[in-house]
Amino acid sequence: MTTEPFVVPAPALTRERVLAALTRVLAVLLVPFAVLRNPAHPLRVAANWALSLRFPAEDLRGLTGATRSALLAARSLALWRDGQLVGVTSGYRDPARQLSLYRREVGRAGSPCAARSRVLPPDESAHVRGLAVDVRPREGALWLERHGAALGLYRIYDNEWWHFEYRGAGAAPRRLPSPRFASA
Repeated sequence: MTTEPFVVPAPALTRERVLAALTRVLAVLLVPFAVLRNPAHPLRVAANWALSLRFPAEDLRGLTGATRSALLAARSLALWRDGQLVGVTSGYRDPARQLSLYRREVGRAGSPCAARSRVLPPDESAHVRGLAVDVRPREGALWLERHGAALGLYRIYDNEWWHFEYRGAGAAPRRLPSPRFASA
């Protein structure tokens, strides 16, 4: 019989946790360069540089100026205040791309009505208007759900934890069960 104490091993570091930590460290290292680039907002610049390296497929082009500004401010605040990463998987979509996604979903779901639970046609999509972003990881989406309203970013649909729309500061829009309940 041994008298050694029982030690619980530390949880394994997941790939995502390691990448998140490296992104935060990189943001800190980029601050001196960000001061040279934008002395008024160096933390925002450094955060977004680091996040663009962590999520290289992001494309923020096509978002309205207000949407982009709110998103960049939110991502910076999330990283510096709470150590949380907010990445973008999808932002602006041109009408042809949105129509392709909608038609594919109609084929998968079996009807236009069923497809609207997940994808809206181009004339109704906030992505086409440059007002919507789909974010990752889930923890970043949770952060944005809790704090995004201060910057005008709101989770709109119950069935899409990743989908946020810029609606401006003020009264929060009513949360809908799914895109099917949205109106143009």
